[in-house]
Amino acid sequence: MKNFVYLASQSPRRRQLLDQLGITHELLLPGAEEDAESLEVALPHEAPLAYVQRVTQLKLDAALQRLQRRGLPGAPVLCYDTTVAMGRVILGKPADLADATRMLTALSGKTHRVLTAVALGTSDQRVQAVSVSRVTFAPMSAQQIQTYVASGEPMGKAGAYAVQGRVAAHVSRISGSYTGIMGLPLFETAQLLGQLGFEC
Repeated sequence: MKNFVYLASQSPRRRQLLDQLGITHELLLPGAEEDAESLEVALPHEAPLAYVQRVTQLKLDAALQRLQRRGLPGAPVLCYDTTVAMGRVILGKPADLADATRMLTALSGKTHRVLTAVALGTSDQRVQAVSVSRVTFAPMSAQQIQTYVASGEPMGKAGAYAVQGRVAAHVSRISGSYTGIMGLPLFETAQLLGQLGFEC
């Protein structure tokens, strides 16, 4: 099928953004037998850029194996990973509400980086790109952080926030790719798809 890919992500935002490019896709998600979370464990002293690139390649490896194991029709697979970094410190998905509060307190009033890696591949061809953006948060009071954490929105999000959600009221500046911060950088994704002959 022309302009068809498998998307190895359960993020509804990524599906919406891929639709913007006019790319038909189906989800290719891990089964119960796969330990997908273990792929996102950072190595000791690993730099954020190296981390996000490595994890995305691991996700692509797992997705391509999944495709073959399930006997699905061949098509390229798209994988993503997004991480938030304060210097060399990686802020992943919060373990609980207290962890989310800790992360947001660290981000309050400061500028941090959001790195989203994209990997597109088949069994015999792979391409990858990384989008790096900077996000500045205005100072947030303890009450504002508590209210946001209580909404539940930070859970499951790198850095404990979703830029397209309620926290946007506290984002004073963005430099880079807004869609990259959301988790699917449209420019980089379109470039990689173009390398494999897709029309975006």
